Amino acid sequence: MTREEIIKPENLVYKKPVLLNDNTMHYCPGCSHGVVHKLIAEVIEEMGLEDKAVGVSPVGCAVFMYNYLDIDCQEAAHGRAPAVATAIKRLWPDRLVFTYQGDGDLACIGTAETIHALNRGENITIIFINNAIYGMTGGQMAPTTLLGMKTATCPYGRDAKIHGYPLHMTEIAATLEGTAYVTRQSVQTVAAIRKAKKAIRKAFENSMAGKGSNLVEIVSTCNSGWKMSPVAANKWMEENMFPYYPLGDLKDKE
Repeated sequence: MTREEIIKPENLVYKKPVLLNDNTMHYCPGCSHGVVHKLIAEVIEEMGLEDKAVGVSPVGCAVFMYNYLDIDCQEAAHGRAPAVATAIKRLWPDRLVFTYQGDGDLACIGTAETIHALNRGENITIIFINNAIYGMTGGQMAPTTLLGMKTATCPYGRDAKIHGYPLHMTEIAATLEGTAYVTRQSVQTVAAIRKAKKAIRKAFENSMAGKGSNLVEIVSTCNSGWKMSPVAANKWMEENMFPYYPLGDLKDKE
């Protein structure tokens, strides 16, 4: 079979998302960010919202979203992405507006913005990457760091008596009256990736239909911060993160 025959539309099985540009990703090997970027690009393209999508990312690894997705993006101050997204959606209600935030940003400095935007029922989607550590700034303990988990700022392991307990932001979001859809997914396997994509699609559809606020948590790895290989990090996540942060839909008003 010639190359021309292989790339014919009828022979095409899979292609790179149009909205995922050609910039070389800087993320560490094994990082979950690149996979989630791909899913966002695919969903926006499939929904035909290329010219209406606006992504908001704050400080941390998540900030580089604008470097890889060919959509309108706005950078926010650390933790303030939901507030910025609220303003954009209210000014342009026909836009698909979403935030892309890490656990340190969303569940620590941005706790108030996150909770109040969700509780108000703003028609936005918050995509929450939870790898239980501050990845970009040196591997410090995050609000979602597990008990006993070692980080740069709790080298002997997180101790509840000293550091408190891990924060379940997604469970909190599910109790708020303004949320329409709250779910927790992952992207470590093909099956998980398909479920995560379906969840992102549902959240985006809710946003465009004016059904309220949506939160999609992605339980992720940070093999560099965890000081593990990509394979070992996925295994550790499945054995330790999933029992504490169980996957699945927590709230669906439909």
